[in-house]
Amino acid sequence: MSEDIVIQASDLTKFYGKVAAVDHIKFEVKKGEIFGFLGPNGAGKTTTIRMLTGITKPSFGNVRIMEFDIEKQTLKAKQIMGIVPEVSNPYIDLSAWSNMMFQGELYGLPNDKSKEIAAELLENFELYERRKDLVKFFSKGMKQRLILCMALLSQPQILFLDEPTSGLDVQSATIIREKLRQINKEGVTIFLTTHNMEEANLLCDRIAIINKGKIAAVDTPEKLKLMTERLQKVVVAFSQPINPESLNSLPNVDKIEKLGDKIQLHTTAPGKVIFDIVDYAREKHLDMVSLNVVVPTLEDVFIKLTEDKEKSGHGA
Repeated sequence: MSEDIVIQASDLTKFYGKVAAVDHIKFEVKKGEIFGFLGPNGAGKTTTIRMLTGITKPSFGNVRIMEFDIEKQTLKAKQIMGIVPEVSNPYIDLSAWSNMMFQGELYGLPNDKSKEIAAELLENFELYERRKDLVKFFSKGMKQRLILCMALLSQPQILFLDEPTSGLDVQSATIIREKLRQINKEGVTIFLTTHNMEEANLLCDRIAIINKGKIAAVDTPEKLKLMTERLQKVVVAFSQPINPESLNSLPNVDKIEKLGDKIQLHTTAPGKVIFDIVDYAREKHLDMVSLNVVVPTLEDVFIKLTEDKEKSGHGA
């Protein structure tokens, strides 16, 4: 295993009865990146993260966390990771500070070191002024920030996050994303499961898309978008109405749609279509109000890739 690879999943499989929740997947996470694990609910994201962190034993395959085998060297592997499960709550009858101190005891940290790191983390996550308050009076967003602080108390090299912004208000989700970028810049590798397309696009260096237990693709957000060429569109608006069917004669156009005062042309060759539209406008003596190329969003790519997997019979 290369030094720049910190997580390696090989043929990772988990059966529940006869159902393969995770079906022979493999991927690697590089040191210092934010790696997104993207999929709909029930796709196998949580099962995967539980196997990666040693909570659930695989039916088949193995996981290495840096140089450690997660099954054979579980304790050593866990000492270099922080974990925020999908369902996780601090002790609500304790203060934020007491939660941090208790977490420090669980990690076996010296008291002085726990206090030093806890103060810095609570300050960084905008909770220091509320450190003496009971957690029962915290909002959901504040509780989630506290959970992140608790996971970071041991100064892990790898942080596992399972749907960290699920159900949070926009402000809380934005704060958490900003903090995750900061943590990552400080050298922490982040493994992030999410079904939020925009979150994955904003945060992740690379993304694995999982559906029905199988990996559909692994790449950067932008390269994933380029994989689905047929999702590219050219959108044009003319100064006067035209019949969209009059553009049917243009080459390289797969489909035409009218959207309000605009016409959307689906194509695999947007550059050529733009030249053809300009020629068409000159020939018809039309002025163009706007002409734009629309690249697919990550959500478009996700839908396309998961649909293709289902049509090809690759679902679990």
